[in-house]
Amino acid sequence: MAEGTGLTPLIEAGELLRLAQERDLRIVDCRHELARPQWGEAAYAQGHIPGALFASLDRDLSAPIGPGTGRHPLPSPAAFAATLGRFGIGSDTRVIAYDHGPGAWAARLWWMLRAVGHGAVQVLNGGLPAWLAAGGTVDAATASFAATRVPVRDFAGAVTSAEVQAQLAAGLITLVDARGADRFAGQNETVDPVAGHVPGAINHPFTGNLGADQRFLPTDELTRRWEKELLLARERPLVAMCGSGVTACHNLLALELAGYPHARLYAGSYSEWIADPGRPVATGA
Repeated sequence: MAEGTGLTPLIEAGELLRLAQERDLRIVDCRHELARPQWGEAAYAQGHIPGALFASLDRDLSAPIGPGTGRHPLPSPAAFAATLGRFGIGSDTRVIAYDHGPGAWAARLWWMLRAVGHGAVQVLNGGLPAWLAAGGTVDAATASFAATRVPVRDFAGAVTSAEVQAQLAAGLITLVDARGADRFAGQNETVDPVAGHVPGAINHPFTGNLGADQRFLPTDELTRRWEKELLLARERPLVAMCGSGVTACHNLLALELAGYPHARLYAGSYSEWIADPGRPVATGA
């Protein structure tokens, strides 16, 4: 539950149907596909939850790729504040993020808002399919809201590559990689130029947080599935990573549901790790 808001990280479609007409509410469509970066915006244009804004992972929720960065570096705090201001998201605005089902992209916005101190944000459990199944409709009208001034705040809980390397070597953290088991092992790599994982990381694919309906599992089941990592966290706090700092946020959300809201994000993740050829890479499980 976000401190001071009374809100849990997830909202169900039925509740959103009841809230959809609230004045100070922003619904944000975060749909994205890695292989088709333009797909999300095209899907938004064809139909989205009425009143929803569109947030591009590449344009709004990431900075441009630069030397030594990963594939989705965090935007500067000033750039993110400008985006929020353009969306009309003030300090008291309730935000609902959604995508095409699993929450993997919506969780990125959830984490970013939480990291700059905006607690009134939730992910729509099950995304657009859940909304439609609950009787929600879609439209193609582009939403807009009056811009507002948003203070610039740093992202709390973001860990750099240098910090990860030093803290792993000192045995101070447990690094948890959200990618699929095959990519973690260095197999079937189609996204990054070097296959494998950060030595010392453990694998917990974000897909394990979901049921067959692409909704988050019940809290007791999430707690059971994260039991090993939660035990390790007693001595070595958890840091979440993935390929580029996006699906790791899904694990951060699941960990909060499981009662561990203190995990940090290795924002650059594996794609930034391998940008320096001097950093070691491991393969295998």
